[in-house]
Formats: sequence, structure tokens, C-alpha cells
Amino acid sequence: MAESLPLTLMVNGEEKTFLAPAHLSLLRLLRDNLYWEVKCGCEEGDCGTCTVYLDGAAVKSCVTLAHACAGHEVWTVKGLGYTDELTAKLQKAFVDCGSIQCGFCTPGMIIAAKHYLDHDGRADRAAIRAAIAGNLCRCTGYQKIVDAIFTVACELHPNSKLISYNSKLGLPSSTSKEVCGV
Repeated sequence: MAESLPLTLMVNGEEKTFLAPAHLSLLRLLRDNLYWEVKCGCEEGDCGTCTVYLDGAAVKSCVTLAHACAGHEVWTVKGLGYTDELTAKLQKAFVDCGSIQCGFCTPGMIIAAKHYLDHDGRADRAAIRAAIAGNLCRCTGYQKIVDAIFTVACELHPNSKLISYNSKLGLPSSTSKEVCGV
């Protein structure tokens, strides 16, 4: 069995010290210590379900060594949801837009969306799709996820012109949902 070494980092705003072998991924460290909101998908860096915020950057925790995070700040979607207004808006938009089906990809998608919007992401559907490209969803077809991020981007940039999303699709105006257009 590998020797465990002490590791101290900030998790969701609290300093935590863990004992972990040098080869342990950040994903395994977090899940082994009851941070179950960090999902385990592929463990190869392909699916994005394990994405966390590390020092202000979205990273895939399954391919990040836990000990490389010593002295750094890690936020999970749950921690951000309680303390970060933007994350709370994204969570609400995901619910309001019907972006959640099985929910497995949701934590990683919200972290990727937060990273995009924190770095001056605009209400641009193509740019949003590029920003979430490292996160896989097998249920929604991505459109409702893009709609949720787009809606929050519009809130952050209120000078954009409002249009009816459903009218662009040729649906009756009685079912129109106002979202931001550029």
C-alpha cells in the first residue's frame, strides 16, 4: 500500500488537511471525503463530470493530482452554489430552462459555464458551445444547457436586445420565452 502524506488545501472556503498517497487524483480525494457533488465519470479527463474550480479555473479533477493542489483553493459546485451569486443564477437557470435531465453532467456544466462567464463570456451561443465542449451530456442534446447559460449571460449584459427565442424557431408567440439575443 502506498504511503499517505499530509495535504492541506482550501475546499469550499475551508482549510482542510487530508492524508493521501502521492498518486491520488483530486477527484478521488474529494469523493473519499464526502464531496459527492463531484461526479465520477470516465476518470480519463474526457467527460467533464468531475470539473471543479481550482484557483479560478475549471479543471477536471480526475486528471489532477491531489498533492499538486496543496496550498490552493478548490471549489465544488455545491460550495459555489452557497457562496457565489453567479453559480446560484446558473443553477436556477438550468432548472428554469429544463437543462437538467439525469443531472450527472450538471455540476461540471455549471462549473464550465461559470468559468466562461467569469472570463467575460457573452451571450453568444457558438462561444457558449465552445466553452462547454469539454463536458459531455448524454441526455439533453445541449440546447437547453446552452439556453440556460445564454439566459444568464444576458442578465450579466443587459444592454443586449431581448428577442423571443420561440419566435425564432417559428413557434406560436403564446409559448414564447423571452431570452437575450445578440
